[in-house]
Amino acid sequence: MIDEATFRRVSDRALESLKQSLIDAEEDGGFEAEDNNGVLNVLFENGAAKFVFTPNTPVRQIWISAQSTSFKLDWLETASAFILPKTGEALKPLTQRLLREQIGDESITLK
Repeated sequence: MIDEATFRRVSDRALESLKQSLIDAEEDGGFEAEDNNGVLNVLFENGAAKFVFTPNTPVRQIWISAQSTSFKLDWLETASAFILPKTGEALKPLTQRLLREQIGDESITLK
């Protein structure tokens, strides 16, 4: 397990990068990204759903609450990324997939 200082640094960087990608995609995507004290929220126009991205320092994971499911991503040093162990997806590709499923639009792309 990585130490707390390293986790905070890499999780802050990963969530900031994700936030910028979401902001770039939100105009055409029907959602809005907002940062609230280190918690990243994605709010959908129809108000029917919300995704929440939270760094969980004690267990050194990024947690995503989306589509009535909790996704727990671990830091994988060899990939320099937070990865969902079950599928091997990194944070941005997983978020992109969840957005596409939620909105029903395969054209949503996170850069």
